[in-house]
Amino acid sequence: MSLPDFHQVVGVAGCGAMGLPMAKALQRQRFCVWGYDIRPPQEFSDFEDRMIIKPEEFANKCDVVISVVRDKQQTLDLCFDNQALFRFDNAPKTLIVSSTLSPRFIDELRQNLPAKVGLIDAPMSGAPIAAEQEALTFMLGGGEDILEPFTPLFSAMGKTIHHLGKLGAGMTFKVLNNFLAATNTVAVRRVLAEAPALGLDQDKLLEVMSTSSGGTWFGNNFHQIAWSKEGYSPENTIGILEKDMGAFLDALETGSTSFDEAVLEGLRKMKPY
Repeated sequence: MSLPDFHQVVGVAGCGAMGLPMAKALQRQRFCVWGYDIRPPQEFSDFEDRMIIKPEEFANKCDVVISVVRDKQQTLDLCFDNQALFRFDNAPKTLIVSSTLSPRFIDELRQNLPAKVGLIDAPMSGAPIAAEQEALTFMLGGGEDILEPFTPLFSAMGKTIHHLGKLGAGMTFKVLNNFLAATNTVAVRRVLAEAPALGLDQDKLLEVMSTSSGGTWFGNNFHQIAWSKEGYSPENTIGILEKDMGAFLDALETGSTSFDEAVLEGLRKMKPY
């Protein structure tokens, strides 16, 4: 990709399993990008010199911030409380939310951000491997006039970009998508756990499912997904799926069903593979 027609300074807040490879993708594509995280810069190896320690410096230096923090509380901390990026006089001009959160929270966020700050909901899908390969799928919410200037930014990190409607639409699509991801994760891990007792080779089962009606993104990519063999912990990716289930349920008018509760229970009981 040639030098992008994009001249704003980009900050990635939350340089974890997804945020760091997203920031590195932007750096490779010659964007001016900085990172921010509560962890010390030396933990970010070859990206250390692009990490900013002080929230005010990060806010002042960046025109646009891509938030990849874990959840609602961390987003509130980043924007208004502990780091308070949007309380500073020289706050970033645009906030792009790429965490998976409830669509209802996006409305709350819009109400609390300064009116002059642009807001885009841009959750992504694809796991760290897709972030490393610049092959994420982005689900964007916001008017075309707001989104269009950021096309080079999303194209540098993603392979598929969906413009889905008004603010909040991207997050609505994402929580529905992640509900399916959670159910598939529970189902695939369940059949793999039962396979040995039935005399089946687990890898052969994955191979058969990948070419049959039992094929899923999770099962088809089982050995490429870094977290596929994890057991449940509130701090790991299985715990994030639990959090995403909460965002899905919060978006509904009807509340949870027994099936929803069973999926949650399946995630919480998951043992390491």
